Amino acid sequence: MTNSSSSTSHQNLVHKVNFSKPRSFTKTVKSDLKETFFPDDPFRQFKNEPSAFRKAKKTVQYFLPVFEWLPKYGFKMFRYDLLAGITIASLAIPQGISYAKLANLPPILGLYSSFIPPLIYAVFGSSKDLAVGTVASASLLLASIIEQAVPVKENPTLYLHLVFTATFFTGIFQFALGFFRLGILVDFLSHSTIVGFMSGTATIICLQQLKGMFGLTHFTSNTDVISVLRAVFSQTHHWRWQSALAGVCFLVFLLATKHVKKKKPSLYWVSALAPMVTVVIGCLVAYFAHAEKHGIQIVGHLNKGINPSSIQFLNFDPKYLPYTIKAGIITGILALAEGIAIARSFATIKNNQIDGNKEMIAFGMMNLVGSFTSCYLTTGPFSKTAVNYNAGCKTAMSNVVMAICMMLTLLFLAPLFSYTPLVALSAIIMAAMLGLIDYEEAYHLYKVDKYDFCICMSAFLGVTFLSMDVGLMLSIGLSIIRALLCVARPPIANLGNMSNSTMYRDIEQYPSAEKVPGVLILQLGSPIYFANCTYVRERISRWMDHEQSISDSKAADIEHIILDMGGVTAIDMTGIGMLTEVLKSIERKGINVLIANPKIEVMEKLMLSNLVETIGKDSMFLSINDAVEACRFNLRSSKKLIDRSDSTNTSKVETGDIVV
Repeated sequence: MTNSSSSTSHQNLVHKVNFSKPRSFTKTVKSDLKETFFPDDPFRQFKNEPSAFRKAKKTVQYFLPVFEWLPKYGFKMFRYDLLAGITIASLAIPQGISYAKLANLPPILGLYSSFIPPLIYAVFGSSKDLAVGTVASASLLLASIIEQAVPVKENPTLYLHLVFTATFFTGIFQFALGFFRLGILVDFLSHSTIVGFMSGTATIICLQQLKGMFGLTHFTSNTDVISVLRAVFSQTHHWRWQSALAGVCFLVFLLATKHVKKKKPSLYWVSALAPMVTVVIGCLVAYFAHAEKHGIQIVGHLNKGINPSSIQFLNFDPKYLPYTIKAGIITGILALAEGIAIARSFATIKNNQIDGNKEMIAFGMMNLVGSFTSCYLTTGPFSKTAVNYNAGCKTAMSNVVMAICMMLTLLFLAPLFSYTPLVALSAIIMAAMLGLIDYEEAYHLYKVDKYDFCICMSAFLGVTFLSMDVGLMLSIGLSIIRALLCVARPPIANLGNMSNSTMYRDIEQYPSAEKVPGVLILQLGSPIYFANCTYVRERISRWMDHEQSISDSKAADIEHIILDMGGVTAIDMTGIGMLTEVLKSIERKGINVLIANPKIEVMEKLMLSNLVETIGKDSMFLSINDAVEACRFNLRSSKKLIDRSDSTNTSKVETGDIVV
């Protein structure tokens, strides 16, 4: 009676597993594509709306975020955005001139790039905190690639046209990634890669600013540290002590304001306004002291007026096309990774959500339109975004305010900045870049994950000693190799039972976990693909041999193996073939195989390949604990049969019967 009730309860246990008919191929593909490209599921939002007008409204708000926050916008929020916009505009003017100089472009282009792109981002962008502008790393990388095609000194006009063309390709590339929902590609730029690349770029940029600090007129176009240092120290007879003195004074002032901000975060505006103060003081000193006569170079004439059209300057000559496409794609990926990472970081603080694909479309549109209006590559700089956030911005309207300030500057104030000393711009760039050399984060990577540290250092050393694009590609390559190693060598753990519970944990991690007598529980922890099938099979065999060698001397023989497949998110045909071979091999040894908690994708493959019928539905369970209970029931049943057989044999011997 007891055996019958136990058997009944065991059958009830088995029926809890879902053996429903597998989904059709179309439904599976649709589900996978939806999860990959539309994880936010906007179609459900549109479908639930009662009227066609509300559906259209929701659709427009989804693709144009400005219509989501603008109807709720009021003067109370505008007060904060007005202050934030004016503050970041004061930072955008010196940064724009500085970074344009870094890209070997006319300084006015830096101001143009802070007028049109912010207006475009305010319409398409999903971040409330991101401030749009040019960045040092992308400026230098863009210059280094275009210089390979046309040195700026030989043909500055053609160089400028190729920069516009590269920006055009950047916009096309970024927009395409967002339109086709391929934001996943940016995730290949890991945190370690970005830290190493930014630190290496900042180091090179700082060293390059020694040209402006010492008042040098001739310099190398190479971006490796050896070439830069050779260019600096081979011209010691051209060093200008007046320029160096002014540069040191400006740099000390800027670093002092950063120190004030670090000590008292509420005084962030001191650091934010410092670059503008530096430019104003530099202009006044240069004007009244006739700085050029003392070897201090100035920016020179800046034209009044807003952005002129540049669409007619786009150059698609096949001779230069490889360079412009390469520059557009590489700088586009870098700008996306940096901008989206910064937007997500500040959104997390406010508990907001950022849609990476919408950000790609926004970046693509502002670079596409920017290439038509005399702008070069723009994204979301960290320094400007941090100032925008600290100034209390509420929406993307702060970018609109900044754009209006830049328009007024271009219309009325641009000629005043023509007296800006180049040494002041060099000091501004150096002060900004010193904060990007994140040695503390590199040390943290070293302590936590040595492989991540190697990825970080490969980017840093590659950028500083080879070139920026080589360093970036080298680091990405190591990151991909690491990902492939994780797929090719998935973790397989031997589980034991935590006392007085139904939890099963890795014995290596939790030594107190107790093995179940006669049962080996293995947890498979990743998708099973052709790349790791051999390794998975060998690991299962090794665990079996190891447990059998222990059982010979210490415990009962292994009679059951439970494969916990809760962590197996997918399996291909090679994996199914491997699993079939493993099951047959184990069963030939007289050991039963049970499978626990297969996910729907795996279960469907097992059913379609008839592996479920081979294993038997009675050998598939909803949880490890259910499978263990079934094993214990079978072990008890086997023991009773053995005991009955022994008692029968004993009675026969006692009565004198011969046992064959």
